[in-house]
Amino acid sequence: VQLQASGGGLVQAGGSLRLSCAASGSIFGFNVMGWYGQAPGKLRELVAHITSNGSTTYADSVKGRFTISRDNAKNTVYLQMNSLKPEDTAVYYCNLVWRGLFYWGKGTQVTVSS
Repeated sequence: VQLQASGGGLVQAGGSLRLSCAASGSIFGFNVMGWYGQAPGKLRELVAHITSNGSTTYADSVKGRFTISRDNAKNTVYLQMNSLKPEDTAVYYCNLVWRGLFYWGKGTQVTVSS
């Protein structure tokens, strides 16, 4: 399984970005797809994740601003990021947990200027 993320970039505070991540390969059964963010000098942290049956979890810092969704037919997860803040600046990594294994995509940089 490989994960291909896209959609990062530079945006002003208050702006929006949409991240996408597509998983290649045949994925079936229960799984969890999500996004983690790693700011400079900090540990990688969960931003949001969504199960294959649609249950979502968000970090407190993004609740009400970010929305995670997925298209199971396309094995793709999306992260709609609204009302972005400078503290959202990080490298965002797509993640898949399936059959007890963790898969990571290459990070995509999100930079929010003040």
